[in-house]
Amino acid sequence: MQTTSLVFGILAIVGMVIGFIPCLATINWLNIPFATIGLIIGIISLVKNDSPNNTSGITGIVLCSIAVIFGLIRLIISLAFGGGAII
Repeated sequence: MQTTSLVFGILAIVGMVIGFIPCLATINWLNIPFATIGLIIGIISLVKNDSPNNTSGITGIVLCSIAVIFGLIRLIISLAFGGGAII
């Protein structure tokens, strides 16, 4: 499950970067729930796993958190200035 969280985190960061391109901010409407699912999977994997090597799970949580936070900021900015499709 930690690897799944890491993959979700990497894909969420890629989606977030694409969402920063002008006229593509509406991608964040799909990316934020995707990153939230990855965040939940990462938290569950850390709680259930007892092994000392949790680096991929923690990395997945951090990447998904960054994607959610910056995606929300970008979405709020785009809604405030252009409806989410122009800016």
